Amino acid sequence: MKRAATSWIALLRGVNVGGNKKVPMAELREMLATLGLDEPRTILQSGNAFFHARGGDRRQITAALEAATRKRFGFDVTYLLRTSAEWRAIVAANPFPAAAAADPGHLLLFALSAAPSAAAIAALEANVPGDEKVRVIGSELYAHYPSGIGTSKLDNARIDRHLRVISTGRNWNTVLKLAHLGQEIAP
Repeated sequence: MKRAATSWIALLRGVNVGGNKKVPMAELREMLATLGLDEPRTILQSGNAFFHARGGDRRQITAALEAATRKRFGFDVTYLLRTSAEWRAIVAANPFPAAAAADPGHLLLFALSAAPSAAAIAALEANVPGDEKVRVIGSELYAHYPSGIGTSKLDNARIDRHLRVISTGRNWNTVLKLAHLGQEIAP
């Protein structure tokens, strides 16, 4: 009996930003296929991938992706994985629905490498530098930047330092595109 495939969304941290760590999306799709992952797709140029896997758990798949990326592109990349079902739950749990509807370009989702402790969340909340609003739910941080993202001091470094995790952010429009893709090509 063939094992059912799990649909995964992979978020690559820090690729194709500022001229560093170039990962062409066509080459990423090819790499995913060579790893035996089914129907690899990418969204935008900022490191968002979708695929189906018939075996392995999150840790095994992440390790295989990071090793293959290092071998193919010559540098380390952190991958944060979510299943399509988890992604749908992430979208549904958005604590800022008004911002998602009226101002999706200023709403970011940060996928976190682990769920932070209550003390770490309190430390971040005490150190939000401006009028940003943040909410951590499980292994996700939702952040609304009403005054804009470009001038904000609430970035990956601050989030990682206070929450003691690795994070990568996507704007709400990208979050919804990934959710749509997950529904479109579910196994």
